[in-house]
Amino acid sequence: MRSHLLNDTTAERYRRSVTEGVERVAAKLATTDRPFTGVTVDALAPRIDAIDLDQPLRDTTAALDELEEVYLRDAIYFHHPRYLAHLNCPVVIPAVLGEAVLSAVNSSLDTWDQSAGGTLIERKLIDWTAARIGLGAAADGVFTSGGTQSNLQALLLAREEAKSEDLARLRVFASEAGHFSVKKSAKLLGLGPDAVVAIPVDHDKRLQTIALAHELERCAEAGLVPMAVVATAGTTDFGSIDPLPEIAELCERYGAWMHVDAAYGCGLLASLKYRDRIDGIERADSVTVDYHKSFFQPVSSSAVLVRDATTLRHATYHADYLNPRRMVQECIPNQVDKSLQTTRRFDALKLWMTLRVMGADGIGSLFDEVCDLAAEGWKLLAADPRFEVVVEPSLSTLVFRHIPATVTDPAEIDRANLYARKALFASGDAVVAGTKVAGRHYLKFTLLNPETTTADIAAVLDLIAGHAEQYLGESLDRAS
Repeated sequence: MRSHLLNDTTAERYRRSVTEGVERVAAKLATTDRPFTGVTVDALAPRIDAIDLDQPLRDTTAALDELEEVYLRDAIYFHHPRYLAHLNCPVVIPAVLGEAVLSAVNSSLDTWDQSAGGTLIERKLIDWTAARIGLGAAADGVFTSGGTQSNLQALLLAREEAKSEDLARLRVFASEAGHFSVKKSAKLLGLGPDAVVAIPVDHDKRLQTIALAHELERCAEAGLVPMAVVATAGTTDFGSIDPLPEIAELCERYGAWMHVDAAYGCGLLASLKYRDRIDGIERADSVTVDYHKSFFQPVSSSAVLVRDATTLRHATYHADYLNPRRMVQECIPNQVDKSLQTTRRFDALKLWMTLRVMGADGIGSLFDEVCDLAAEGWKLLAADPRFEVVVEPSLSTLVFRHIPATVTDPAEIDRANLYARKALFASGDAVVAGTKVAGRHYLKFTLLNPETTTADIAAVLDLIAGHAEQYLGESLDRAS
């Protein structure tokens, strides 16, 4: 079994095995003609359940053959131009190369004596991102597993900086269109059930600053503590960007920590055309970025940034066997001193390789393309009487629904849109997402693939309308 360990004596076996796997994936990518096969849980689960994990195949080729049957054939391929569903981007090749390197070397980014150069690369990328945001010379941060962890850590720092011994008095203000992780984080941080105050949004799904000011004033009058305001730069459902400068003013006035969840909108940090859409982000106390959403990186690649590096001390614990206190005096850089995680992958390498090969402008131009595509898609939807579109996009998301010409019952329209999404997924021809707006069912395109065209959007809209009309026709037949 030692022949399977990666070391100096197995380097050639490693090369052959990985090459065989890469060739399988490359062949699959080259021949994939739709984003999904349409396989059902009932069809796939028995095949996986039948595999006896206590009986190894003892052969790489055989294992890859099996993997083709239970995974590669039926995987959902985000690189396909008609995958339009969630915040999943196609990935760039330099990042995939970085993924291969970091997996094989297997550095752990918790302490210097486990990562050396990896620690410095991550720190360099944190400094680069903080400079792009404009947080100032005292800024710092750390890579995380994703936006949820980044938001949790930011709110942990905000809780500690609020310096309130009574957690029940703390309040967090966030847009009603913000990410669910804000409420989840509040619960994990021991805050009360009423801690998160939802602020209504305007027609463009942006947080209403007048309503925020009113709630902050109520908080002060009630003797409560405004722990944090969470502004969103790219909501999951609409891609909407809250009015950051106005929110910053209110945070300063009421002494609240300003956190910007830019997990989605962080792509604008590299944009050549639309950077001004997130003006005001430089005034935040903390910022969440997800490179694996709009920097075209493989999952996972995310970070939390803070304006004041000293606030990261709230996540610092020392262990004699790992990062003893003397290392601070010796100026040994241990990233675990900043992180909620201990063992942690060298995910920063993927972004490093991307910047060194493509440059920030290369990333930004790709993100600009999908923003431009969303604008064209909005025009298509707005001009098509078969559909109703919610808001003009700020990023690359379109929320809409099919409106039949002859049916007016809202519940029946809901069912038609739900059916259309499910039927489209089952066909494998395209994948779209769904959400609710004012209690009604809507569909959603999240456009993150520069290879997607307006022709793809138009074709998928035709498919959706066809499925919806088929459902409505069958419904009428059943009723007659």
